[in-house]
Amino acid sequence: MAPNAGVLGHEASVRHRDVKREKREHSAEHSSTEAVVADELLAVLGYKPELSRNRSTWQVSFMSFVLASVPYGLSLTLYYPVIGGGPVAIIWGWLLVGLIMTCVAISLGEITSAFPTAGGVYYQTFMVCPPWCRTVTAWICGWAYTMGVVSITLSVNFGTAQFFVACINIFTDAEGNPIWAAETYQVFLLFLAITFLCNAVSSLANRWLPILDTFAIFWTFAGLMAIVICTLALAKGGRNSADYVFTGFETNSGWTPGWSYFIGLLQGAYVTSATGMIISMCEEVQQPATQVPKAMVFTVILNVICGLFFLIPMVFVLPPIADVAAQASPIPYILSVAVGNQGGAFALTIPILVLGLLCGTSCTTASSRTIWSFARDGAIPGSRWWKKINLKLDVPFNAMMLSMVIQCLLGIIYFGSTAAFNAFSGVGVVFLTIAYTIPIASSLFTGRKTLKQGHYDFGIFGVTCNIISICWCFLVTPLYCMPAYLPTTATTMNYASVVFVAGVAVSAMWYLVWGRKNYKGPPVSEEEVIAHRVSIIGA
Repeated sequence: MAPNAGVLGHEASVRHRDVKREKREHSAEHSSTEAVVADELLAVLGYKPELSRNRSTWQVSFMSFVLASVPYGLSLTLYYPVIGGGPVAIIWGWLLVGLIMTCVAISLGEITSAFPTAGGVYYQTFMVCPPWCRTVTAWICGWAYTMGVVSITLSVNFGTAQFFVACINIFTDAEGNPIWAAETYQVFLLFLAITFLCNAVSSLANRWLPILDTFAIFWTFAGLMAIVICTLALAKGGRNSADYVFTGFETNSGWTPGWSYFIGLLQGAYVTSATGMIISMCEEVQQPATQVPKAMVFTVILNVICGLFFLIPMVFVLPPIADVAAQASPIPYILSVAVGNQGGAFALTIPILVLGLLCGTSCTTASSRTIWSFARDGAIPGSRWWKKINLKLDVPFNAMMLSMVIQCLLGIIYFGSTAAFNAFSGVGVVFLTIAYTIPIASSLFTGRKTLKQGHYDFGIFGVTCNIISICWCFLVTPLYCMPAYLPTTATTMNYASVVFVAGVAVSAMWYLVWGRKNYKGPPVSEEEVIAHRVSIIGA
């Protein structure tokens, strides 16, 4: 070895470390600059920054993906397309809804690029509406958005409790009966435990949530690979033909075939209903005007692909439709038949159960931001408590607790109806769909002029997406309020319409009592935003 080789090697190592350190410092400085610009824009939009901007483009995309948690969401609601039309409803219905929700994501992305705040569609509605109706329209959208996010969070946690029971009951006794005939109160207590856990993780581990979302991506695809490979390789119950998988149509809903197919679309509507919830995280990302729109569109497309990767193999090993429709939760039954071993089938449900908890945590996070952002404009009773940020935890803890209490109270509905999940998921989808559509329709009917202040305006393609999004709202709203199958009874009735009317009544009552005279909307007008943002982003 040359005498100076060690010295030269050491110097090279030092220079390498210096270069890496300079890159890290440059990256940190760049991120800091982006955060400052985002905070300045937020000030222009009328608010002071109160939350840490600790999420990158990929991390906010991952959270958006976890909000849908495709394998989990599809597992909870597979019953709808199974009874609605069988394979055709399962696969082509999912693809159809995915294309529609891509249009919704593009439409919301255009508006979000102009008004990126945690107020989301509520704030956007105020900005894009004409002055004569913007206050009351924003109020309606804000309440629909808030109630929708809370209801979806409730349905996720409640659905996880019911799915857990179904997974345990893969195991049967010697006579073939499920080993756990869970009483109503037991399911309710399990739901409470899951809700408390999700709130604890969301509040106490906020700084680590981006890491948890990243983990969820790898967990999702690892779990999917395990499920797909095992079910297709074993297929103890036999395999269906490709013709059956892609063209088979069989209704078990009691509705006429055409309407029955629409019933099958409820699965996709539920799974993709969280598309716009990621907007509530705008004040925790470094470049919300571009990062959040990209995350919405990217994850909807990824969800569609991921969903097909999950559903197609399930249909290939699908047992007789009538047998599947008789199950409270189809996926555990399908896996049990396909694997032919109770322990093996239960093992394959573990990835889905974990995703349920991760999804509940992400929904809890988004719902707390939604309530907090709506409360800081004084639109919720007791706003002075719900708009506070816990500086130690760096989260709107009071708003999170309010959301949790509301969910627990609404969960009591389960004692009166075995179809409580339908009510929770149904009202959540209806409220969120309405909330998404209000700013989209308002922007379209005012000539989409406010999009000039944002980063994205897709012209005629954007107009087409707007129209499709509005038509989707007119279909989903009545569809999700109707019974999934006929005949129905008082205990199996879909009470989504009842919860929906109750939510509207609360909103209307509070508006008449307080909002009509006191509520003014966000603390800045569209004209002020346009006048001030030029110096910030050069619009």
